[in-house]
Amino acid sequence: MLDPQDLYEWDPKGLGAVDMALAQETAGLVMLYHFDGYIDAGETGDQIVENLLEALPHQVVARFDHDRLVDYRARRPLLTFKRDRFTDYETPTLDVRLVQDATGAPFLLLSGPEPDVEWERFAAAVDQIVERLGVRLVVNFHGIPMGVPHTRPVGVTPHGNRTDLTPGHPSPFDEAQIPGSAESLVELRLMEKGHDVLGVAAHVPHYVARSSYPDAALTVLETITAATGLVLPAVAHALRTEAQRTQTEIERQLGEGDDDLVAMVQGLEHQYDAVLGAESRGNLVAEPAELPTADEIGLEFEKFLAEREGEGGA
Repeated sequence: MLDPQDLYEWDPKGLGAVDMALAQETAGLVMLYHFDGYIDAGETGDQIVENLLEALPHQVVARFDHDRLVDYRARRPLLTFKRDRFTDYETPTLDVRLVQDATGAPFLLLSGPEPDVEWERFAAAVDQIVERLGVRLVVNFHGIPMGVPHTRPVGVTPHGNRTDLTPGHPSPFDEAQIPGSAESLVELRLMEKGHDVLGVAAHVPHYVARSSYPDAALTVLETITAATGLVLPAVAHALRTEAQRTQTEIERQLGEGDDDLVAMVQGLEHQYDAVLGAESRGNLVAEPAELPTADEIGLEFEKFLAEREGEGGA
């Protein structure tokens, strides 16, 4: 493997700020990370990153070489054209930033497009950064589509070697093989190196999985703050406001929908409640409800998704 350090460069000012922070945070820093491009139902991770960067002061500590890691033909960056010439280019950025929460406590955020190539080298580079920056806990997050109703609390599946930080969330999975991601490989490699890692996957109703679902982002944020001690009220408030608006819009769409749509949601509610009741009795096997297929659900909510996308998302 080529030297992983060639994939990124330090920002001297940002690195100096981290060193100053480490002088006070002797236990080490928390690093959050999320990449665009993989499964992120409800735009769960994207919403959290966007709101963190909008609400909190931050500065770049390390910058990855996007020209080496991003396949532009697969995810073409946007160019702005005015009248007779190009005037702007949205350069992809995959950065580590030093962020401050509401109390001034420092933490790190690694975000940007998921690398298309050199995953092993990238994971080794992240390991170098974690070592150099004195990271005590690494946390990743995203949403996964699930057969759950929007009328019930958002569930989460914790993973990694520090699931003890999120008690009360047993995994609904036993064993499965899924398409890989850079995010997951980084988690695996960091654990193999002995680092503490926590992943948080929100359960997003699959009929809104392609649209922004702030309830999932809010639940994940609350799980992260409970596990890390970070104080992020401004971010939580923004997500809570959007969650209320989204729930109102979903209910409006349900009220205007046909009987099949209402029956689908009721079926999910009955299934959810049956599983929850079985778990409380110590019996994890519940009678399955008769539910429509994912394609049928997607068609029913096509209008809702189109309206949300037309508004520019949440």
